[in-house]
This record gives sequence, structure tokens and C-alpha cells, in this order.
Amino acid sequence: MLILGIDPGYERMGCAVLEKSGGAEKLIYSTCVISKRTDSHEKRLLCLADGLEKIIREYKPDKMAIEKLFFSVNQKTAIKVAEARGATLLMAAKHDLEVIEFTPLEVKMALTGYGRAEKEQVKKMVMAILKMDAGGAKKLDDEIDAIAVALAYRSKLKS
Repeated sequence: MLILGIDPGYERMGCAVLEKSGGAEKLIYSTCVISKRTDSHEKRLLCLADGLEKIIREYKPDKMAIEKLFFSVNQKTAIKVAEARGATLLMAAKHDLEVIEFTPLEVKMALTGYGRAEKEQVKKMVMAILKMDAGGAKKLDDEIDAIAVALAYRSKLKS
């Protein structure tokens, strides 16, 4: 089974394709789809949707795991990320992908056993679970978050 993990973002959307075979997981692909700051709002959303659609067409995932939004301060940013997330869910529907959503707390809990874990702790667990070398440490935070969301889905399947 291929799981597409998504860390939604407006400027940078983390995407990861994880293969679950038996009891093991393997990272097939990860990247950040990046929208240009100089483009119009609509073009940026289109860029994110198009980038995601290319990944879906190439890897043909079975499921999509996506992080739920959590913002407490910047409403303007929250709205833009929510709209980018909407474009992501549209692509999931267009390609008939089952979607499961996780809060940041649920992702941290699934990977570290502690819902208030720091980003660095989550990153270490991602690298340990997938047996990633030092090159994995160079991945952008959004990529690591997308991998973590996909791994959280894996954890949900085990329970």
C-alpha cells in the first residue's frame, strides 16, 4: 500500500510517498511543492495543486494522510494555508483517494508517544523508523512533517 503524506502549506507543501509492505515502511519519495511569492494568490494555489497532482499521477498512492490545521495567532496565514489545504483535498477527491486527517498532537503521539514532542524529536523518530542516513537530516521540515503524517497513518493501521 502506498500512503501519500501531506503537510499543508501555502508557500511550501510537504509531500511524502511511503510504502507499507508487511510490517515495514519504506520512503519512496519526498519533496516540497513550492509556490512563488511573486505569483498571484490563484496561481500559487494552482501551482500547489498541479505539483501534488503530478505526484499522485506518478506514484498512484492508495491513501492520503494530511495534517489538520492548527493556528492560534496569524489568521491571514491560516486562511491561505486552509485554502491550500482545500486544493489538496480537491486533488484527493479528483483521484479518488481516501483521506485521513491527523492533528499535530496525534502525529507526535504516534511517532514519539508524547503529544507535545519537539520537532527535533519527531525528526529523529522519522529517521530511526525509516533507517535514514545523514542525508535524511537535510530534508526540509515540511518534508519531514509529511513523512511523519504518513507514518502516523501507518500507526493507525496497527491499532
